[in-house]
Amino acid sequence: MLNLHVTSIQIPLTCRRRGRDTAEDSAMSQGDGSAPVPEEDRPNEGTLQVLRDIASRLRIHSIRTSCIASSTHHPTSCSSSAEIMSVLFFYTMRYKQWDLENPNNDRFILSKRLSFVDVATGWLGQGLGVCCGMAYTGKYFDRASYRVFCLLGEGEASEGSVWEALAFASYYSLDNLVAIFDVNRLGHGSSFPLEHYIEIYQKRCKAFGWNTYVVDGRDVEALCHVFWQAAHVKGKPTAVVAKTFKGRGMPNSAEDAESWHGKPMPQGQADAIITLIGSQIQTNRSLTPKHPIEDSPQVNIENIKMTTLPAYEVGDMMATRKACGMALAKLGYANDRVVVLDSDTKSFTFSNIFKKEHPERFIECFVAEQNMVSVALGCAMRGRTVAFASTFAAYLSRAYDQIRVGAICGINICLIGSHCGVSVGEDGPTQMALEDLAMFRALPNCTIFYPSDAVSTEYAVFLAANAKGLCYIRTSQQETEVLYGPQEIFKIGQAKVIRYSDKDKVTVIGAGVTVHEALMAADELCRQDISIRIIDLFTIKPLDAATIICNAKATGGRIITVEDHYMEGGLGEAVCAAVSSEPDIVVHQLAAPVMVAPRCGHPSEMLSMFGISSRQISEAVKHMLAQ
Repeated sequence: MLNLHVTSIQIPLTCRRRGRDTAEDSAMSQGDGSAPVPEEDRPNEGTLQVLRDIASRLRIHSIRTSCIASSTHHPTSCSSSAEIMSVLFFYTMRYKQWDLENPNNDRFILSKRLSFVDVATGWLGQGLGVCCGMAYTGKYFDRASYRVFCLLGEGEASEGSVWEALAFASYYSLDNLVAIFDVNRLGHGSSFPLEHYIEIYQKRCKAFGWNTYVVDGRDVEALCHVFWQAAHVKGKPTAVVAKTFKGRGMPNSAEDAESWHGKPMPQGQADAIITLIGSQIQTNRSLTPKHPIEDSPQVNIENIKMTTLPAYEVGDMMATRKACGMALAKLGYANDRVVVLDSDTKSFTFSNIFKKEHPERFIECFVAEQNMVSVALGCAMRGRTVAFASTFAAYLSRAYDQIRVGAICGINICLIGSHCGVSVGEDGPTQMALEDLAMFRALPNCTIFYPSDAVSTEYAVFLAANAKGLCYIRTSQQETEVLYGPQEIFKIGQAKVIRYSDKDKVTVIGAGVTVHEALMAADELCRQDISIRIIDLFTIKPLDAATIICNAKATGGRIITVEDHYMEGGLGEAVCAAVSSEPDIVVHQLAAPVMVAPRCGHPSEMLSMFGISSRQISEAVKHMLAQ
C-alpha cells in the first residue's frame, strides 16, 4: 500500500465558508472545454467501487503509519487526497509496478520521498517546477507519450516558485502536465486565507493560461472523468482544482478539524477509526495500472569526452564566463542530451553561445531563478539529460532551497554562477556574489569548481558533465590570462602548483582571479629576493588537502589564502579545516571584508580596496616572514 504525505506542492487558492456537501459540489466537475467521456472510456460501477475501497485502504494505511512513527506524519492530510491517489495510481497513470524507474512510465511528484516519487521536494512549493522540467523533457527532448502529474496543497500557493512554474508551463505549452490542487482548507494551525473558495483557484489558474477543471475530490467517478479530459487537451497544461476535506472518512472530531495537522492519533481512537473505515470496504479486488507506451528513446549520458583539446594558447586573454559558454557549446556537440537553462542572463553568462549552436536544447527560464533550478532538476531526473543552469551567482541565493533539495536527492545537475566577487567592478555590490562558495560548500556531495583561466574552465565543464551529484562552476567577469596549455590534465580534487622553487618561503593559495593577483605578487616579491609558492586549487570541494599540506611544510608551514569572497565559508576556511590537525602550519587569510557601504569601480581598484590585490598579497607575505 502507498503511504501518502499530502502536504505537497501547492498553488493559488481561494476562500470559502467551512461548509460540507452543498449544491455547488454536485455541479463541481466543470472546466475549460469539457467534453463528454465516451461510454467505452467510462469506468463501470465495479471499478468505481474498487477505487473507493482503495482510497479507504490508503486512509487506514496512513493512520497506522502515523501511529508507528508517533510524530510528523499527517493522517488527516493523507485522507483528503486518498481518492485522488487511488484514481491516479490505479486508473489514470500508466506505469510498470515492477519497474518504477522505467523511462516510459508516467511521472508523479509530491513533497514526500516515496519509492515512486522521483524527487523529495522538501518544504512546499518546489514540486511543480520539477514537474515542468520533466514535462519539458518528455515533450521536447524525448518526444514521448509519458505524462507528468503533480499533487499540491493549497498552502503552497503562497510560494512564489509555484507561480513561476505556472507561468513557465503555460509559456511552453506543456500539455503533458497535470497539476492537482488538493484544496482541503486547513493548514498547520488554522485555515488558509481562501479556505474553500475553489472558484478563485480556478480563475487564477486560468489567468496563467492553464486549462482548468474544478472537481469534488471525494468523487472517484468525477476524478476519472477530468483526468480523461486532461489527457485530450492540446497546447495547454491542465490544473485540476479538487475540493477536499482533511480527515475525510473520519468521525467529526477529526474530519475538517483544525487540531490534527502533523499529529499522530491516540492508539484507541486510531483503532476505532480504522474499524469504521474498514467497515465501508466492499471488495477485496485491486486494479492493475495500464502499461506505459514504450516510445521513450534510449539515451547515453555516460563518459562524455572532449572531441578536441581547448583552442587556447598560454597568454591569451579570455574571461572564464565566456570560456564557459564556449565550452558548453562544444559539450553540446559531444552529446546530444546536454541541455542549458538560463534566467534571462544569457548575454552575460555567454550561454547564448550554446543557444546559437543548439537552440532546440536551450531553455529560457526568464527572471525566475527558483523555477530554473527546479526545471533543471526535472530535466535531469532518470538520467534523461545532462543539465546545466547558468545565471549571476548572486541570484542563485534566491534558489538555495531548491539547490539543497537537489543535493539531498543526489540529482546530477551543474549550476554555473558568473559575476563573482568584488572583481565584478562597475556592476556594483548587488551583482557581486561574495557568499556563494559558503552556500555550496555546506551542501552534501557537492563539487565546486573555481577555474582560473579558459583552459581550466573548459575542463571543469566536461568534468562536471560526468560528475555525480550537484556541481557548481564559479566563473569571473573580467578577462584573465590563459595560464595552462591545452594538454594540461585536470582532475576533480586535484590542485595545481603553478609556481615553485627550492627557495620558496610561503605558500599562497588562490582560485579564479586571485591566482593572477598571486602571480603578480610573486613577480614583485622575486625582485625583492623573496620566493613564494603558488597553488591554484581548481576545485574548492573536494579540496586537495594532501597537496596543500605537502607544500606548506616545504615552505616553513606558512600559508596565505586569498579569495574574492567573504572570509566566512570561503576557500580560506576550507584550507584551515584541511590543515587543522597539522600543528606546525599557520594560515593567514585574505578575503573581502563585509561592505559597510555600496561600492563599485574598476576591477583592479576593487581588488585593492578590499584587500585582495597583488599589493596586499605582497604585504601579507612580508608581514608573515617578519613574524
